[in-house]
Parts: sequence; structure tokens; C-alpha cells
Amino acid sequence: MTTLTGSELSAAIDSTVGIIGGKFMVHPETMAMGAEAGYPNGFVFYMRGRGGVLGEVDADVIHSAFMFFNKDIITKMWTGGVATEDARAAGRRFAAACQAFGTKRLRGVLGMDRLAVLAEKVISSVDSSGLSLFAGWRAEPLPSDSAARAYQCLHVLRELRGCVHIIAVVHAGLNGLQAVLAGPGGGPDIAKLHGWAEVSMEGIDALRPQRQRVEEDTDEMMAAIYDTSLTAEERGELAQLVKVAAAAIDAIP
Repeated sequence: MTTLTGSELSAAIDSTVGIIGGKFMVHPETMAMGAEAGYPNGFVFYMRGRGGVLGEVDADVIHSAFMFFNKDIITKMWTGGVATEDARAAGRRFAAACQAFGTKRLRGVLGMDRLAVLAEKVISSVDSSGLSLFAGWRAEPLPSDSAARAYQCLHVLRELRGCVHIIAVVHAGLNGLQAVLAGPGGGPDIAKLHGWAEVSMEGIDALRPQRQRVEEDTDEMMAAIYDTSLTAEERGELAQLVKVAAAAIDAIP
């Protein structure tokens, strides 16, 4: 059986989990659920649903949990869904969308029950201090269906790394826009996707060493979590099961 260190597991799965764990968020299937509920657009449902686990809070609290979006956009989208349903209901609806996405793509895939068990070991081991959005999603009930459960766990693992990443960004002295512009694959186009209409790259090159250290710090913190929550054999097993899940998820558009 393959054995991995925490660092090796982080390198093996974190990028993949980041992609597949968030794939449902603005997928047409999820957007359709938001439209059916009466949300004015899918992005309002995304903001209310993803942040709804934090409760009916001020938009500034949501900004603290999302960070990489323009605060004005966050405020507009968060408040834009207030009339549709309360925040906790939005969170439950978004969780249902997550589960439906996973059920469709992972049902019948061997090992998903085991993936959920291993992911839950990681998730339950974490001290949630400073990890608000992760803590909110960890508190949401998991479904009994193994496919839906495995996928929701992947989403929660994604939120875990996202929150750890924010801690690293703040520690580096960067703001959300700087982190987006100086990050791998970042730039004005990515910034626009996060709500900034006009951006300048002036001075960004000087921030790249700090931004690279953010990635390294994030990896180190995630590695420590994996090291303390799983055995070497379990880390190897989780890496393989994430690979299997990713292939199944990618097989269905």
C-alpha cells in the first residue's frame, strides 16, 4: 500500500480538491436551483448559499470569510438575496445543490464511502480557530448517501484550505486584490471575475515573493493537518480515492 507524508498528500490532492470541490458552485445545475427558489441571479445564490452557513450577518463578515472578492460586489450579492430567503435557508439549499451534484457524479463509484470516512477524519480533527467558513460548513449535516456525503466532504476540505490560505495571505501582509493579482495564474482578468473593474499591475511584481511564500505556508499548514489526522497508509489511500473521484466528476459535464 502506498504511504504518503502530509506534505506529499497536500501536493497530491489540494489542487484537485480545490477544483472538484468547488465545481458545483456556479454549475448550471446549481444555478437552476437558485433560479427556482427565486434568486435574481446565480451569483447572488452563490454568495448567499456559500456564506449562508455563517447566518444572517453583515456583509463585512462575509467579506472577511471570502476575502478575494471586491467588497462592494460581496455586499451587493449578499444583500441582493435577503428578500429571497434567510441566510441559513440559503446555506441549506446550497448544501442540497452540493449533494445533488455529488450524487449524480459519484453514485456507484467504488470507494466513495471510504473517501468520506477519511475526509471526515481530517475535517473533524481541525481546530477551527480563525477558520470561520470552514467551521460553518463543517457544522452542516452530512447526508447518509455515500456519493453525496463524499462530495460534500470534498467541498468542506476545499473550504478548509481556503480558510487556511486566507490566514497565510493576511500573515504575509497582502490584501485580497494583491493576492489575486500576484498569485499563480492571476492578473487583471482574474481580478475582474472577483469584482474589480479597474486594476493596475503596478508594483505587483515586487509582491510575488510574498505571494509565493503564501502558497508555501498554506501547503505547510495543510501538511500538518494531514500528518496529525491520518496515518501514512490512510494518506496514501485518500490520495488514490480523490483521484478516482476526480475522474468520475470530470466524466459528467
